[in-house]
Amino acid sequence: MQFGVDEAGKGPVLGPMVAACVVGPADALPEGVDDSKRVAPERRRELAATLREDPAFDVGVARITPRRIDGEEDMNTLTVVAHADAIVVARASGSGLLDACDVDAARFARRVAARLDDDVDVGAEHGADESVPLVGAASIVAKVERDAAVAAVDTDRDVGSGYPSDPTTRSFLRAYVRENGELPPCARASWKTSRDVLAAAEQSRLDGF
Repeated sequence: MQFGVDEAGKGPVLGPMVAACVVGPADALPEGVDDSKRVAPERRRELAATLREDPAFDVGVARITPRRIDGEEDMNTLTVVAHADAIVVARASGSGLLDACDVDAARFARRVAARLDDDVDVGAEHGADESVPLVGAASIVAKVERDAAVAAVDTDRDVGSGYPSDPTTRSFLRAYVRENGELPPCARASWKTSRDVLAAAEQSRLDGF
């Protein structure tokens, strides 16, 4: 059976990185499947729910937590782990395609394959989420799962997208640190944005003396 794999959340300062694997016949995919960035949020949620409910497809999701991201493993390795874990969770066999998360697509495929059983054959392409429907489906599932994880960070306040470039996310981090004296558990402490927020809070405290 064919499958596609993609991830969401490699670069944010908040929340997990999520990889998804969608297994099934490409010609049975619901209409509108595309790279998640080109699909409206509400439609993404509808498509992800349809894929999970359709018996023609198996869906596997793997999360890499902020705490693990802050550990000793580099992000390239963690992305490999996430892709491989999603394939295992989906019980995929046969052949599939990954959206390459390495400048060397063939190297990325080899690293993921090394973590899988011999009966699973994987390839990787840059931009596969735009050109290969099953990978696009995986990108939608991964994005919906990550968005849900970020939304659950704080039900009382808007935390934004979780990306460092998002003013709402930066405002949430500053407010949380000001109120609690530390980063929220959902934050990637090793990210520069997190370090900058902590440094600014410490400087503000010193200035207050």
